[in-house]
Amino acid sequence: MGNLFCCVQVGQSTVAIKERFGRFEDVLEPGCHCLPWFLGSQLAGHLSLRLQQLDVRCETKTKDNVFVNVVASIQYRALADKASDAFYKLTDTRKQIQAYVFDVIRASVPKLNLDDVFEQKTEIAKAVEEELEKAMSAYGYEIAQTLIVDIEPDVHVKRAMNEINAAARMRVAANEKAEAEKILQIKRAEGEAESKYLSGLGIARQRQAIVDGLRDSVLGFSVNVPGTTAKDVMDMVLVTQYFDTMKEIGAASKSSAVFIPHGPGAVRDVATQIREGLLQAA
Repeated sequence: MGNLFCCVQVGQSTVAIKERFGRFEDVLEPGCHCLPWFLGSQLAGHLSLRLQQLDVRCETKTKDNVFVNVVASIQYRALADKASDAFYKLTDTRKQIQAYVFDVIRASVPKLNLDDVFEQKTEIAKAVEEELEKAMSAYGYEIAQTLIVDIEPDVHVKRAMNEINAAARMRVAANEKAEAEKILQIKRAEGEAESKYLSGLGIARQRQAIVDGLRDSVLGFSVNVPGTTAKDVMDMVLVTQYFDTMKEIGAASKSSAVFIPHGPGAVRDVATQIREGLLQAA
């Protein structure tokens, strides 16, 4: 119906290419336009001015001979003031952009090691954008932004990298565990040494108290009972302790049986043996 009345409508964010007898005549902006077909005018086509995106997947090799797939995302648009160039100069815009991306990536990545590719992907994207901007501006296109969205090494290389990373982390964990065990052993040894030291102090104090008590008993008995000697007092103390020990053994309900010589002579022998042992120790 629009062609019948020589009127055409161009949508928003779109321009139309007007030809007359097959020759470019004008770029029609969005809106309604008169197109007298009977005078040889016609529409050659429409060109979108919207921002478009093209994802390019490029396989290449790094400097350390690792094959990777680099995925670049190209955002571009046609320029309204160069709509005729964008419409006529390129047959397939997407293939043209893809060819330039391949060229730049395959020239940049082989100069870098695999780790450097991941670290310098911003520089790679900038190089691709600069090359595309320089090339596509002659065809009426603007490169809005270029992103390296993914870098995929071969699956075997990725598995090896993960294993190396895991081994390094396990080594660090083993070192930390060994340090922790070392600290525990040191603290345990320090605790045991302190415990033994305090136990020794307790035993020494106990023995000192026993010796002091015996000395006081001997001195007191010698003063109160004239004519007695220290030997007599020690014999009586030893006999008293002997009977106290026998009493405790008999009073215990679950004590083990102890067989020792018993009698008046045995008591004297025990006292003699204990006294001689103390004198030898001294």
